[in-house]
Amino acid sequence: MPNIKSAKKRVKIAAVRTMRNKNYNSALKTAVKKANLAIDQNADNKNDTVRLAVKKIDQAVAKGILHKNTAARKKSALARKSAAV
Repeated sequence: MPNIKSAKKRVKIAAVRTMRNKNYNSALKTAVKKANLAIDQNADNKNDTVRLAVKKIDQAVAKGILHKNTAARKKSALARKSAAV
């Protein structure tokens, strides 16, 4: 545990940011899983769930959770899978 006041604050801030990033990442993974499931089942709301997953991916990039190339790869995979069905 740090002794310097500013270092203590950085530890607290890092913990808060880690939890926030974990929350965003969890929501992102859930959205992608729902989109993949909707594509697999050829559900009626397939396009809406894919659009929501792409939106979550873009938001993660804007917040610095994902790298832009990682996001592009995930969006491309969703689009390819959606078009194949």
